[in-house]
Amino acid sequence: MVDYIDWKPFFDVWQLRGRYPNRGFPKIFNDKIVGEEAKKVYNEAQNLLKSLITENKLKAKGLIGFWPARSIKDDIYLYDTEEKLQNLESIAKFCGLRQQVEKDSGSTDPYYCLSDFISPLESGVSDYLGLFAVACFGVDELCKEYEEQSDDYSIIMVKALADRLAEAFAEELHERVRKEFWAYCKNEQLEFSDLRKIRYDGIRPAAGYPCQPDHTEKITMWRLANIEEATGIQLTESLAMFPASAVSGLYFSNPASRYFAVGKILKDQVEDYALRKNVPVAEIEKWLGPILGYDSE
Repeated sequence: MVDYIDWKPFFDVWQLRGRYPNRGFPKIFNDKIVGEEAKKVYNEAQNLLKSLITENKLKAKGLIGFWPARSIKDDIYLYDTEEKLQNLESIAKFCGLRQQVEKDSGSTDPYYCLSDFISPLESGVSDYLGLFAVACFGVDELCKEYEEQSDDYSIIMVKALADRLAEAFAEELHERVRKEFWAYCKNEQLEFSDLRKIRYDGIRPAAGYPCQPDHTEKITMWRLANIEEATGIQLTESLAMFPASAVSGLYFSNPASRYFAVGKILKDQVEDYALRKNVPVAEIEKWLGPILGYDSE
């Protein structure tokens, strides 16, 4: 897992940002302004990381799951088995939001929705949707120990490392999904830099992020896969994940799948989305406030 750590966000925590061409890791060490400090923080992080691993102070837990899936317009329906799919007996539905803001006249890109990357029901083409949730446990206990010692530096350090480990776990797991568990890219051979540049087939979008800004879709994920019972990863009232060093999302295998930003949406889509989710429009407006393209007052 450690080999999959992306160190750039770690340096961002310490506000250490190299200037071109020394922005990334490990080139940041060559930066005339922040290079020496970056080396110092990195070496201290390595020492703490070795200690945490040796003493089993942090534990990583996670799960993955895959279900037969088909899309109907902007929604994705999941089924226990292919037989139940034939009878249209779905066990879960993920609702999608579609890009709505008018694109530049020269653009040939479609108006994307995540459901575009799953086979339509009427196509008869077999398809699946995956799900994952991972987290790094033990951070709060460590922070309490450091707090008793008034060691604020170590508190920041262990939180930053736990965040990196959770993201690394998600990266490693996604690679294993592509090559081993789902095995839709068995022969994939990529360098770590290629993983960071997403030079592989498929995506793993997270609820609450640009592809699907609605955090309430996590509720469907948690119910479908019994995530809290299986891993201990909880959802707070604001639908943040606990522990904080956690990552979750959906797996799409479609080679044409890509990350995108839904952007601003209008009231007609909000009303349709509320109808599909069977919740009041006001509730949807609360969760989607930042992307509303109109005044909801």
